[in-house]
Amino acid sequence: LPGSVVNGQPATLGVMGGGQLGRMFTHAAQAMGYKVAVLETTKDCPAGHAADHLLEAAYTDSAALQELGQQCAAVTTEFENVPAQSLATLADKIFVAPSAACVSVAQDRLVEKKFFADCAPTSGVLPAPHARIASAADIDALSDALFPGILKTTRMGYDGKGQITVYAAADLPAAWAELGKVPCVLEKRMDLDFEVSALVVRGYDDAVVAYPVSQNIHRDGILHTSTVPAPSLKPAQEKKIIDAAKALIRKIDYVGVLCIEFFV
Repeated sequence: LPGSVVNGQPATLGVMGGGQLGRMFTHAAQAMGYKVAVLETTKDCPAGHAADHLLEAAYTDSAALQELGQQCAAVTTEFENVPAQSLATLADKIFVAPSAACVSVAQDRLVEKKFFADCAPTSGVLPAPHARIASAADIDALSDALFPGILKTTRMGYDGKGQITVYAAADLPAAWAELGKVPCVLEKRMDLDFEVSALVVRGYDDAVVAYPVSQNIHRDGILHTSTVPAPSLKPAQEKKIIDAAKALIRKIDYVGVLCIEFFV
């Protein structure tokens, strides 16, 4: 990050997205002496109420992006579904983290799974068995070994949205139609004990640190509690998870704070 003071005035940091995570970022940055500008599509947003300046516009609005770039010393995003191209546009003028390339991986489930699979020789962790669903031919070519599975849209979707459990191949066409026949991924349901989150931070100098791993409980597809330290995790498992998270954040060349979910 740049210094909190530029030419005798507080430096401004930009945030793409005005939700609750953006609000948390805003309060933390202000406590460190920064001002904060938020770009969000609506005025009535959590981060906008706390920020020093709110730009009410679409994430792709060229005039708003230009103004944000002029106001700010650096820009970040509060979530992964901000258009990657908007971050790339800003990066032509100012420092942006995480990069557009990193965000483009995180906002597409198939691209993300391919990244994890490519990193497996280094990280030691693989994604669940899965297949791309973008046509009726893809459905016809599926292996029965992927059922029961969960059909998920490749883009968007969170807190249990954009996904349907499919118990047999015969149920898949109707489930795909219910999701609008958009590109999807069918992911095999696994026999899992619990989910944990590894929170890792990487600096521009490649220094990486990790927080203690948390164990998560969900209700109706929404995170209910996170417990730190993870009560069900063995020390050897925690070391493997943290080592994998550090390998992944370096492989993708990510600068900033990254949360990666692992399943045990």
